[in-house]
Amino acid sequence: MTSYLVEADGGSRGNPGPAGYGAVVKDASDGQVLAEAAEAIGVATNNVAEYRGLIAGLTAVLRLGGDGASVAVRMDSKLVIEQMAGRWKIKNEGLRPLALEAGALARRLRVTEWTWMPRDRNKHADRLANEAMDAAAKGLTWKAGGTTGPAADTHGAPDTAADTAADTAADTGRPAKPSDTTPSKTAPTASATSAASRATPDVSDLSAPTASLVTEDARQRGKGTGWAPPTRVATSLLLLRHGETELSLERRFSGRGDTELTANGLAQASAVAERLSREPYRLDAIVTSPLKRARQTAEAVAQLTGLDVEVDEDLREADFGAWEGHTFTEVQRRWPTELAAWFTDPEASPPGGESFATTARRVQAAGARLVERHEGKTVLAVSHVTPIKMLLRFALMAPLESVYRMHLDLACLSLIEYYADGPAVVKSFNDISHLTGRPR
Repeated sequence: MTSYLVEADGGSRGNPGPAGYGAVVKDASDGQVLAEAAEAIGVATNNVAEYRGLIAGLTAVLRLGGDGASVAVRMDSKLVIEQMAGRWKIKNEGLRPLALEAGALARRLRVTEWTWMPRDRNKHADRLANEAMDAAAKGLTWKAGGTTGPAADTHGAPDTAADTAADTAADTGRPAKPSDTTPSKTAPTASATSAASRATPDVSDLSAPTASLVTEDARQRGKGTGWAPPTRVATSLLLLRHGETELSLERRFSGRGDTELTANGLAQASAVAERLSREPYRLDAIVTSPLKRARQTAEAVAQLTGLDVEVDEDLREADFGAWEGHTFTEVQRRWPTELAAWFTDPEASPPGGESFATTARRVQAAGARLVERHEGKTVLAVSHVTPIKMLLRFALMAPLESVYRMHLDLACLSLIEYYADGPAVVKSFNDISHLTGRPR
């Protein structure tokens, strides 16, 4: 298992003054750069910028290695290192929220060391921070490669291309990441201008537009709430991601390979089956990807609901070709040029594999068939990360890049409702309450 090294820095011109941070994540075994992040954060103090650099680095590790990843942290900020190690108290209340945020991230990881080092040994992160500070002084936002653009009001965590491989594309069960930034020669680079939140959106308010608007005359008469009832019964498409496999445990590319569920994956399938066999769920049909991990999940639901399972070839995961079964780091080292193209061009595909654009076209066709064939019914579609994200993207009329901004857990449920008199509506997203015991 990969161990990581975070080197981070931050500073300001004037303290406080135009400020920025830089962070780099390396493979601890050979020093290879796996991710970079930097951001111009406006006017701030040195210590604030240093904490922001640490937060960016820890976030990048979580997206590369997931919870429990081993990481060593090295910075030339004595204050941040000593406070995070618990040896110094936090006396500046302005730093406390940042320290709490960094501490929460650290607790999700296995931090093996908090080490102070001289500035001349922290040159990589220092360079990134200085480029960001230079940009901040000009009112610009630092971008990958040292270029700058108009300042943007974005203060999010960095994105690393490994997250895309780990979640959006690789069907690994984790999140992670995705970024539409251009990878550098040695590793994918995360730019502050494309930083995006991985938080799941609150979809509780998305159900209102399931209906058409009433007329202005009716509104003036004070009738209703401003929304009319739908003119037809919705076609409900419940999207279920399959349970855990060995490849998802190891965060490897898992596309057309026909892996089976682990014991835990079978337990996840049983839990979601139990949920879907009770009220308020009343399934009319179950459709699944042909791949074994999806079929096993679908069959668990079929056993408790008494429904037959239909197979739809177009619900299969994207084909990752030569990358199948490899970790992101392995792919990055063996196919750096192809990986860079894959992140920037939806028509680009892994060697011998399938592009996102091709996947999108077949998944869209599958979704249209299901809605037409089961009009007014509730259909459970058991599939994989990429097809499910594509269907959600189409429902939201979002660009292809939006799939990089979604995270789907193993055995999660999402719901799209389709109305003949209006657009599709996403009613729920990444619901795993059947696994956690917490209702949503």
